[in-house]
Amino acid sequence: MNSRSALKRHVVETIDAQRETIADIGESIMDAPELGFKEHRTSALVADIFKSLELPHDNGLALTGVKAVLSGAKPGPTVALMGELDALQVPDHPRACPETGAAHACGHNAQIAGMLGAALGLAKSGAAQHLAGSIVFFAVPAEEYVEIGYRLGLVKQGQTSFLTGKQELIQLGLFDDVDMAVMIHSTSPDVHEGRMGLAPSSNGFLAKNICFLGRASHAGGSPERGVNALNAAQMALSAINAQRETFRDEDCVRVHPIITKGGDLVNIVPSEVCLETYVRGKTTEAIVDASAKVDRALRGAALALGCRVEIETIPGNLPLRNNADLAALFRASASEILGADGYRDYGHAGGSTDAGDLSQIMPVLHPMMTGASGSHHQIDWHILDVDAGYLAPAKTLAMMAVDLLHENAEEAQRVMERHVPGMTKEEYLTRQRAIFQTELFDGAAAG
Repeated sequence: MNSRSALKRHVVETIDAQRETIADIGESIMDAPELGFKEHRTSALVADIFKSLELPHDNGLALTGVKAVLSGAKPGPTVALMGELDALQVPDHPRACPETGAAHACGHNAQIAGMLGAALGLAKSGAAQHLAGSIVFFAVPAEEYVEIGYRLGLVKQGQTSFLTGKQELIQLGLFDDVDMAVMIHSTSPDVHEGRMGLAPSSNGFLAKNICFLGRASHAGGSPERGVNALNAAQMALSAINAQRETFRDEDCVRVHPIITKGGDLVNIVPSEVCLETYVRGKTTEAIVDASAKVDRALRGAALALGCRVEIETIPGNLPLRNNADLAALFRASASEILGADGYRDYGHAGGSTDAGDLSQIMPVLHPMMTGASGSHHQIDWHILDVDAGYLAPAKTLAMMAVDLLHENAEEAQRVMERHVPGMTKEEYLTRQRAIFQTELFDGAAAG
């Protein structure tokens, strides 16, 4: 089994032999969804699989992450195969947790099944004896940017430094021994054409918690004595909307605020109104520009109504940069499983992922493969095709690891030599920490 192609065939056959186990993993996680930094059952399941494979592993990383290592026969680069542990809140999903509203409506259950399927195939096949370097199997927490208040509480309590899993793992140095990372996101024909594909990039973002503070008064008897915070919030939303024509099309800016508190009682002039928003963009420069315009709109509304506004700005994810060399390997491997005619090149994506943060530091790949039905983050999302949704990602990840590390790991070395990082780890951490800011603007005093 000295040839790369023979080794890959053996690994794929080993994964096929584990079909029921891999599918059961994906479905059991689907039925027990957990929100970010709370994925205790899911991380325990991952750790049990690693233990059964006798892979050395650590858990409790960034609260719930699990990291295992399969060492090759010779020294060389380290490739991480990743899957995300967390669900998001879709309470009307038929398989949502009734207590939390969490549901795997984005396919992270398939990511973990695929990553563990690759681990089963590579470990049980004995592939490591033909590889140079190491494969890290990494179950990472908290990719979905939800429960912002809860996660800010973790930061303020010193339990985390950031609000997403990969950000926290970077900060903790748990990617310091990794040279490149690959993961596969599930999709469906309702979202993307073809059976697999890749966007070259996706948006980054930062988040804002906003609170307008006015003065309460009887809404019928003495409204003139109040300062209506809801009117200020509505004016701010209109001012933000008026900025949209100033955003360049090529920057893919997205600003989408919601009101999370609109007042207390209908007969009281609202004195406290709260909003949340993301400010997304294709580049960090576009995000900073749009953020400044949003802040200006918020201050302007406070000035117009004579109230105060508190603006808390929080780091989100950086833009994703998919590595072209890893993309070529993915296309070749995935085509062996799903057929070359099923591949599609997608355009820039307006959504965001904390894989973007990692991609600024090292070569990263975050492609899409089908197997699901429905739309991301909606009540109809589920894995429809076991082979395409669970086994194909496992096979593709495993084959890519073999391609990268076979014999003297020439492919991995080539990826590393050609890659130009967007920033160093230290530059990344400095930038993200600087985003944490809170401003209290007093419109009455400024007027």
